Amino acid sequence: MTDAKSSANPLFLRDEELRQGMELLFYAYRDFTSDPDAILKEFGFGRAHHRMIHFVGREPGVTVSQILEILRITKQSLSRVLSQLVAAGFIMQKQGVDDGRRRHLYLTEKGAELERRLSKPQRARIARAYREAGAEAVAGYRRVLIGLIDEADRDTLRRRVR
Repeated sequence: MTDAKSSANPLFLRDEELRQGMELLFYAYRDFTSDPDAILKEFGFGRAHHRMIHFVGREPGVTVSQILEILRITKQSLSRVLSQLVAAGFIMQKQGVDDGRRRHLYLTEKGAELERRLSKPQRARIARAYREAGAEAVAGYRRVLIGLIDEADRDTLRRRVR
């Protein structure tokens, strides 16, 4: 593949350029998830489990309803994944103080260790890519990723990544 810096096409909105961007996203996602997938397989878990562990680790005390909103999955899907993670001792649920119907989610020590194992190769991959690309490219990359996200979620995410 050619160097992205030297081959930037001023006509970047042409169909072929857009298709190349899509293809790069597919390849990047494949490789970004490959290491965690292998770790998850040890436990009989999949990517839905990884997403749960990630978001509960990033936001301890997140509620079940907030997770449903973030992941945009059904209660049935969440229930299956959450039940498995609770039963295996990776996530614990605490009843809300103000509202007993609310369940707040936290990683257990075992869950925090799994989150570290899953994110370590991903952090290394991102750090390497950021170093190679440079600060200006990283800022542009973040703008592009935010641009790919549905408009309704952008403000929330901008606050999280600052």
